[in-house]
Amino acid sequence: MTESTTEPPTGRATAPTTILIAEDQGMMRTALASLLELEHDLTVVAEVARGDEIVPAARRSRPDVALLDIELPGRSGLDVIPELRAAVPACAVVVVTTFGRPGYLQRALQAGARGFLVKDDPVAQLAAAIRRVRAGEVVIDPSLAGRALGLAPDPFTDRERQVLAASVDGAPIADIAELLHLSPSTVRNHLSSAIGKTAARNRQEALAIARDNGWL
Repeated sequence: MTESTTEPPTGRATAPTTILIAEDQGMMRTALASLLELEHDLTVVAEVARGDEIVPAARRSRPDVALLDIELPGRSGLDVIPELRAAVPACAVVVVTTFGRPGYLQRALQAGARGFLVKDDPVAQLAAAIRRVRAGEVVIDPSLAGRALGLAPDPFTDRERQVLAASVDGAPIADIAELLHLSPSTVRNHLSSAIGKTAARNRQEALAIARDNGWL
């Protein structure tokens, strides 16, 4: 990310846009916060490293904009979005991630995010996106938006997604059932449904298809 050299406007000062950053990589989080603080109209009021810390931190700091990574310890950034919007309705959510998958974009927008950007973008572009989102716009990485147009909607129910995700590395049915507090027969039914919806030959192939599309 590159440093912005935007000069503050003349005239009456306005309150800066306050920002929460959720990023598990400490160096990345600190660097992003420092660069955004160089912008005259932006200020970082909270930084968290875990998904399950986002909502409590947002309740305390009441940010105008939350920048969320997707893959976070404790809880996915995508899964947090509805709860965050309910807890702090005035906070606009922007997903900032390495994983620019069209399915992730669809899920983020369905959950109520107002922005979806990839980490390769320069910080000046991110700062501009924050301002646009604060003004009520929806901002999406252009290349990702084009790829998402032809993508089929996420076909899974929440439970199918949980069961399929828990089947990683060929986990036994009994272990998945215990983890999710379901019966083995219910787990089999959800896996069978997920396999059918992806037209896969087995659950590992269904898992790969779901990941490639950003449905998990």
